[in-house]
Amino acid sequence: MNASGPYLAEIASLMGDPARANILHALMDGRALTAKELAFLAGVAPQTASGHLAQLLRGGLLAVAAQGRHRYYRLAGAEVAQALEGLMVLAASGPAARRLPKRVGAELSQARTCYDHFAGRLGTDIHDALVAGGHLAVAEGGYGLTPSGEGVFAALGIALPDKPPRRALLRPCLDWSERRPHLAGHLAAALACRCFDKAWVLRRKDSRAVTLTESGRVALAQALPGFVCDAPELVSAPLPALASAAV
Repeated sequence: MNASGPYLAEIASLMGDPARANILHALMDGRALTAKELAFLAGVAPQTASGHLAQLLRGGLLAVAAQGRHRYYRLAGAEVAQALEGLMVLAASGPAARRLPKRVGAELSQARTCYDHFAGRLGTDIHDALVAGGHLAVAEGGYGLTPSGEGVFAALGIALPDKPPRRALLRPCLDWSERRPHLAGHLAAALACRCFDKAWVLRRKDSRAVTLTESGRVALAQALPGFVCDAPELVSAPLPALASAAV
């Protein structure tokens, strides 16, 4: 790449290839995947995917970590996810031919991950309830928490960091499907982790779409009065597996 300038054209070119765009989109849920998994999700041959992955690594859009015989690829950081989400906002405002299939679009609009935090109606409803309840305060680089906001996160079992995190504690992130903000930042990521750990929200296989469980709806509503997620699909959290009897 040219050593001068902001590399805008180079970055746009990397993101603009359909296979590479599919790879980046597959990693928008914040997890790391192997080259074989990404080849399948991108709809290309493994050898072709390897070439695309090499280009994305050189361009600084991906990071890779080795574990045993496998190499796991992930987005290089939250700023890459933020740029992709911005492009999705533009894409969603375009002609219908450029939009997601109706079923897939509905699932992602209902509830999904945006890198390491929640998006879709689930994400915007959390954001809106925090704003309406006076739990957020405008701060440099995003949002701060009022005392009542600290109480909301404490009630959800999420502790505030002892020292300022490297990124914003909370910030608005424009939601491409809802066209209004959901929450991003350190505490938004901590909230998503907590919801997954407690089975309040369940991941869907091979998709960024997630499902809010009934126990999750109750937990969020109790800690955050005014939270009413209009996402229509609720499920019961799966029961823990019983230990196998000794034989």
